[in-house]
Amino acid sequence: MPLTPDEVAQFQTQGFLILNAPERGFIDAAQLTRMQQAAEQQLAEAQQPLELETSTGYPGAPDSLQALGGNTIRRLLGAHGRQRSWQAWATNKAVVGSLAALFGADGVVLNRVHHNCLMTKNPRFSSATGWHQDIRYWAFEAPELISVWLALGDENDSNGALRVVPGSHRLHLATERFDDRLFLDPGHAENQGLLAQAVDLTMAGGDVLFFHCKLLHSAAPNHSGQTKYSLVFTYHDGRNAPLPGSRSAALAGIALSG
Repeated sequence: MPLTPDEVAQFQTQGFLILNAPERGFIDAAQLTRMQQAAEQQLAEAQQPLELETSTGYPGAPDSLQALGGNTIRRLLGAHGRQRSWQAWATNKAVVGSLAALFGADGVVLNRVHHNCLMTKNPRFSSATGWHQDIRYWAFEAPELISVWLALGDENDSNGALRVVPGSHRLHLATERFDDRLFLDPGHAENQGLLAQAVDLTMAGGDVLFFHCKLLHSAAPNHSGQTKYSLVFTYHDGRNAPLPGSRSAALAGIALSG
């Protein structure tokens, strides 16, 4: 089912859009179950490439590999090449067609360097992620990329769901409002008024979030009793190329058509 004009307008204004994937024909219930099962299996196998919580240095992460929980996985990288059902999701025509509508372009490219991962959040050793824009470490001709976040289970304030500042993708924020790691400084006077506008994103399993690479977002640790799983892929339109020699250009993108 294609996006409606109102949905496209909502994304353009707010910087994000949440839909239910099974209801909209993105996936069916059986496929979602297979993807959930694959996530649990892949996490148990813990095959490289992956990112540990210890590597982030974020609040709440274990201090070292030797610390309790030091081997806790934060992300399984290279998701497109890990599992067939994940690859089918990342390239299916409903997702690509929705992205084409949001980009206003037919050519959509899956970037294999950024996101392209299974994000996990352990209930004992997860960390807090500060307010940031994903574009901070990406290098493209234009800061116009969209990430697609599929909740494989429920996401809410108890297990570390995303928080966002609606419309923040349209703001021009001065560099002094960020710290040296490019997280928004919550102590800055101008930032306090901005963060007062933040909203929690509650998602059910099977919900899909489209969000702009400049949308300010953060996430708390997981305080529930179960691991949270989300598949995240990032896309750009074919006219917006990664800058040569940058990390964003380290792997060739995958051209898709809706």
